[in-house]
Amino acid sequence: MATLKAGDKAPDFTAKDQNGKEVSLADHRGKKIILYFYPKDDTPGCTAESCDFRDNYQSLLKEGYDVIGVSVDDEKSHKKFETKYSLPFTLIADTDHSIVEAYDVWKEKNMYGKKYMGTARTTFVINGDGIIDHVIDKVDTKASSQQVLDLVK
Repeated sequence: MATLKAGDKAPDFTAKDQNGKEVSLADHRGKKIILYFYPKDDTPGCTAESCDFRDNYQSLLKEGYDVIGVSVDDEKSHKKFETKYSLPFTLIADTDHSIVEAYDVWKEKNMYGKKYMGTARTTFVINGDGIIDHVIDKVDTKASSQQVLDLVK
């Protein structure tokens, strides 16, 4: 699969969110989206990243962006994560890995010499026409929302 880049059409998807509601990218057509992929609910880096989006959510809304987080965790895990950290945005449960694979963020990783497959932390900024404007593959978990704002202002 080719790596997605700015100018590419964002792959559409339909999956359940933390509330069991079906959500698709097509539902957001006409809106700008920050689609961020993260490895796992309630881990240090993913919590820092999600809480940074939470803390700057109003600024992102003012710029016209919806925020959607995606990981391969299930709805129940997402609900617990959302509740624990008061996350005000949608978290997509990609348990079948179809979205991480469509966005080419399901990668081989290496920790302590052990190789395994996992989600590469990546943020896609998608315009209202469903086209990717920016791809951030070196995400600063403590300043992820500022990385996006720096690109779009």
